[in-house]
Amino acid sequence: MKDPDGDWSGLAIDLWRRIAAERGYDYRFVESDLSGMIDGVADGRYDASVGALTITSGRETKVDFTHPFYPTGFGIAVHKSPRTWLSLMRNFFTIDFLKAVLALCALLLIVGFLFWLVERRHNPEEFGEGAEGIGSGFWFSAVTMTTVGYGDKAPRTPAGKAIALVWMFAAILIISTFTGMIASSLTAGRLSGAVTGPDDLPGVNVGSIRHSATDEWLTGEGIGFTGYPDVAAGLAALSAGKIDAFVYDEPLLRYMVRKGDDEELGMLPGTFGRQDYGIALRQGSALREPVDISLLAQVEGPEWRDEIRKTLGKRN
Repeated sequence: MKDPDGDWSGLAIDLWRRIAAERGYDYRFVESDLSGMIDGVADGRYDASVGALTITSGRETKVDFTHPFYPTGFGIAVHKSPRTWLSLMRNFFTIDFLKAVLALCALLLIVGFLFWLVERRHNPEEFGEGAEGIGSGFWFSAVTMTTVGYGDKAPRTPAGKAIALVWMFAAILIISTFTGMIASSLTAGRLSGAVTGPDDLPGVNVGSIRHSATDEWLTGEGIGFTGYPDVAAGLAALSAGKIDAFVYDEPLLRYMVRKGDDEELGMLPGTFGRQDYGIALRQGSALREPVDISLLAQVEGPEWRDEIRKTLGKRN
């Protein structure tokens, strides 16, 4: 980050300052865009490029990288769904949820049919013939599973009572599973209903930054996106509803969302893909070995870990 006085700060900047102080390097910072950070080192304009630079095979052909100083992945920022009754109800009417309801009804029908089969001759008053009797069996299996137990139907035969006993214990497991599925459905639907993970990206409007490692990943996955000059512009477009998701380096996104003014923006849990940040140096640079030694000593220490937690907060 650059303050109004022109002074630079940030995790990578502070890391470089400590390395340079230990090694006695004199240096000055020169501002550049992402492409210029690589090309500037490759053509000799800069001795090193410091920032959230992802180590990739394409970049490695132009420059040398130090050992990674931060492993991460890509993150997805989305606009949170408004917590209305309509949005909550919408989470129940998913294909998977309806499939589960139909499967449960089919199971209740099978168990109800068994009750009718063993009870119809000895208990015709409660489990009569035909569709009415099967319906009574379905009703009894349903109220038994939900532990309501109205008492209007009850098995009289030993076989019926045995089936009812087994069904009572089995119903405990079924209800627990069904309750967990409902809770999972509601949790997954807390954020944007359109995007719950990277698999949803091909069907929505996505934003990212051109000529970045995220660009390479999205292009490789066949996911089209709108390019923005920086993370702030992308998150502004997300707030305005111009895009459904903004994809970029997870720690940078997490920091910007955490520090931003729009409380309706949030990060989806977890990361995807693999990224390693490193310092770019010229091919065959004499700086490589001493910088690596100092860098590794820094990232192995508690001060680096504390600074990461302080700056980025906890990961999802």
